[in-house]
Amino acid sequence: MIAPASVERVLDAARIEDIVGDFVRLRKRGANMLGLCPFHNEKSPSFNVNVTGNYFKCFGCGKGGNSVQFLMEHEQMSFPEAIRYIADKYNITLEEVDASPEQKVEMLHREKLLEIAAYARKHYEQELWETQEGKNIGMSYFKERGFLDTTIKKFQLGYSSKERDSFAKKAKLDGFPEDHLQELGLINKYGNDFFNDRVMFTIHDISGRPVAFAGRILIKSENSPKYINSPESEIYKKSKVLYGLYQARQAIRKMDDCIIVEGYTDVLAMAQSGIEHVVASSGTALTEEQIKLIHRFTQNVTILYDGDPAGIKAALRGLDMVLEQDMNVKIVLLPGKHDPDSFIRESGAEGFLSYLEQNASDFITFKAKTLSEDSKNDPIRKAALIKDVLESISKIPDTIKRSRYLRECATLFDIDETLLVRELNQMLKKVNL
Repeated sequence: MIAPASVERVLDAARIEDIVGDFVRLRKRGANMLGLCPFHNEKSPSFNVNVTGNYFKCFGCGKGGNSVQFLMEHEQMSFPEAIRYIADKYNITLEEVDASPEQKVEMLHREKLLEIAAYARKHYEQELWETQEGKNIGMSYFKERGFLDTTIKKFQLGYSSKERDSFAKKAKLDGFPEDHLQELGLINKYGNDFFNDRVMFTIHDISGRPVAFAGRILIKSENSPKYINSPESEIYKKSKVLYGLYQARQAIRKMDDCIIVEGYTDVLAMAQSGIEHVVASSGTALTEEQIKLIHRFTQNVTILYDGDPAGIKAALRGLDMVLEQDMNVKIVLLPGKHDPDSFIRESGAEGFLSYLEQNASDFITFKAKTLSEDSKNDPIRKAALIKDVLESISKIPDTIKRSRYLRECATLFDIDETLLVRELNQMLKKVNL
């Protein structure tokens, strides 16, 4: 248990603008700072950070408090976790005192899981950098993909040995309980390693703590999937994590845009080339929680997926959820069989950015281009396409934005705007019933 004197030192040191600024994009307004509230949906900033008083207050939803209360509410941290987070940020050494057995059980379980995840990350890194097998196989793979040492270290990449219980033996020997190791999916029910003979990608939470892993197989096998991932646990909820967000959050604020890609290596390749405001949905469909995470840092999203049918489908699937959060969205599909990793290696960062700028479409243009092939001159299919676009417009909370997109839709499809307004109003009535 953290000594009260240490808690006081942490509270005295914590600056609200520093803590909140790790998670919310803030802009100076007089003596205070403003941003979009991370606790409720809003389009005009009502979230106020009072630098002088050292507290935050949202005048929209009413939430407020100090740095610790912000972390507890925003990151679902316990009080001790919030204190430790701030202490780490300001390099404050905490003094510990005895706690009751009940308090220890409650406080330590989550911390133990985080400790094990950090331990596993270190193990996989050591396997990559310090063993001959890791150098010959894992490091060779990363180097063949063109990744530099700085990138490998920044994203804490690693390697899992071919030996079936390399990690399990070491972790058990170092005193980590088998049930905790199984809970995080690091070992299986037989007590052997879950990850074998794979390069490892560490998945971090928004605070930079390892919470899960993805392992990529290096030799194709019909019996083994290309990627395997940690199961969900108390510290890892897949729908609430975006790969690379911890490393990208400052760049996202700076660029006021977030590029969403599909894969881990896409993030690595782009970040290494200097395009750092990029995160990955890691092959899964975008979720509302993930979009809200991005909204903390910017209101602008660029969805960048492969140009194959699967990439188009994924882009369409994520579109409406972004619009529902009242965010601005652009979509870019890459040419041919390229993914972001291969395209940036071929075109370079400058050519890549130029392609993005020239080929970014708003959602109406994107849907019109990608779906109009099916409709062609068929009036029934064309009507279905227009309704599909209207469904997306109906997701936008802002009435002025909706009006602007309706006008664009009318022009693009050469149809009377009043008809579109009538149809849209019918859609909105059904939703509000």
